[in-house]
Amino acid sequence: MRTNFERMMEVVNETFDTRNDPEQVSVSPEEQAMLEAIHPATLSELANDAGPIVWILLIPTTAELMDDFLEGRITEKELLHNTTPGHQYDSVYLCSASVLPEFRGQGLAKKLTVQALERIRKDHPVKTLFYWPFTDEGKHLAGAVAKELGLKLRVRVVA
Repeated sequence: MRTNFERMMEVVNETFDTRNDPEQVSVSPEEQAMLEAIHPATLSELANDAGPIVWILLIPTTAELMDDFLEGRITEKELLHNTTPGHQYDSVYLCSASVLPEFRGQGLAKKLTVQALERIRKDHPVKTLFYWPFTDEGKHLAGAVAKELGLKLRVRVVA
């Protein structure tokens, strides 16, 4: 029987195909360290006794980098690599939300995302949430989170 971790990795790979897209964040050990340096709430996990059931990845950044990403001038990986720790961030990228199938539709991703954003907003004047739609569920999550927190919502529409 596969572990929750193995199943979560399958969900991530099936949804985002990061193995075959070098322009996406893959959360390598180097990228994980970069994310932690930007803010401790960038990576969030909800787990049960069997392991992870929800993973959320947020990237706090500046409006300028957000605009560059949304307009297709920089890649997702460049967004992360160009975000300098220690700056004030006014935008947050909802990079990914992954939920094991049997836990979907329970509001767990929204709850975890809202909690992480609230932690980030204690340290940064975040006004905008932005995302790159991969699934209808991701679009719905971004909209629900932005509405609950009163954030402006922007979307990347470039291929």
